[in-house]
Amino acid sequence: MPVLNDEVPDEGDYDEGRRRGEFDGITPEDFVRGSGRDNPPGWLSASEIQRVRRQTPIPYVEVVPVRTDDFGRVVAVGSLLRVTDDGSVSRTLIAGRVLFHETIREAIVRNISKDLGEIALPVLPQSPTPFSVAEFFPTPGVSEFYDPRQHVVALCYVVPIAGDCKPQDEMLDVEWTDPVRGEMDVVISQMGNGHGRIVRQALAWAGL
Repeated sequence: MPVLNDEVPDEGDYDEGRRRGEFDGITPEDFVRGSGRDNPPGWLSASEIQRVRRQTPIPYVEVVPVRTDDFGRVVAVGSLLRVTDDGSVSRTLIAGRVLFHETIREAIVRNISKDLGEIALPVLPQSPTPFSVAEFFPTPGVSEFYDPRQHVVALCYVVPIAGDCKPQDEMLDVEWTDPVRGEMDVVISQMGNGHGRIVRQALAWAGL
């Protein structure tokens, strides 16, 4: 795989065949969204990412969206209603891969924007340290976290949402639930594959 730094490779380096200036004209945005023509050097095609998913753990961010009051206290927890591949409706959280050449902060913002729209206005944590790490396995029963597509190592964050939410793509709606009322238990029970466990961890981390 090509490297980003435009140094002159030494003889025998794995990237010695890369021509100088191969990354000229490519911006960080190209690495996140693609160049619009072909993917940038070092980027994986759809078939390649499927192969990697079958062989390598994939880094993810998992976001519990919240509303806070003027004192920073969590007053509502968001959950997303989405259409699954089989056409059914499920309740879940914001989650997605960390892309090549993307920081954790950028991954959080991009995945929130992807699900809640451009004007969600997330308030990012000062530190990129997650409140928990959830490891999803493609084999049922290995842990309470399950993803049939891949082995995922998910960094979990609580992120306040200050703006308006306009669910995108397969997301049907975002529902906000008071975390100290009985409805929260019902919402958590409707989350499969371990996402409900992440919400419980988030509430404990927030002191609720």
